[in-house]
Amino acid sequence: MKQFVRDNGLTLAMLLLFAISLTGQIGAGLADSNDDRQQHGEGPQDLVTYLGSGHFIEAVFENWESEFLQMGAFVVLTVMLRQKGSAESKQLDGEEETDREPQRKAGAPWPVMQGGLIGKVYENSLAIALFALFFFSMAMHAVGGSMEYNDEEAMHRSPERVTPVSYLGTSRFWFESFQNWQSEFLSVGAIVVLSIFLRQRGSSQSKPVDAPHAETGG
Repeated sequence: MKQFVRDNGLTLAMLLLFAISLTGQIGAGLADSNDDRQQHGEGPQDLVTYLGSGHFIEAVFENWESEFLQMGAFVVLTVMLRQKGSAESKQLDGEEETDREPQRKAGAPWPVMQGGLIGKVYENSLAIALFALFFFSMAMHAVGGSMEYNDEEAMHRSPERVTPVSYLGTSRFWFESFQNWQSEFLSVGAIVVLSIFLRQRGSSQSKPVDAPHAETGG
């Protein structure tokens, strides 16, 4: 057990923080939703009902959407672009280990051994997975957003309703998306630039503490 925790400590820590944060969001979101319903003369929702509501689904997936877009874009852009001095960039000149052609050797993942189309897909599987999660989250954002919009209209006794597809065409959907996207791209840009001048001893996201500012890569 100790060996498992040591070998997977980073993943376990992030999953724990995720669970704590999601639990906090659920509790606060349920209270906020019920306060809003009470102001409109509606009865409170229980926890199970809330977890299937547009209020919860929209809030979760509009944030996941921006996270997966940010990570997918960063993975792809770091293939082609460089930043002198940044720990988040490949070296400015020459090829690196990640650039070389995959070799069919002992211990290589089975898609590499298979080669062909399967091998080509595997070469880009990280970006494919992140963008697939982005589009899934975007779709669920539209589903949850349309549910929340319709619930609000019902509480205001308005007959107007939207579908997930028509919600994609509203300014509200794109406002919710862009307000999250811009913050994600800003945070990635910040670590790219700050890692040129600042250090964190022991972190894989930092250069060695005594590395020159102009030295690119970790």
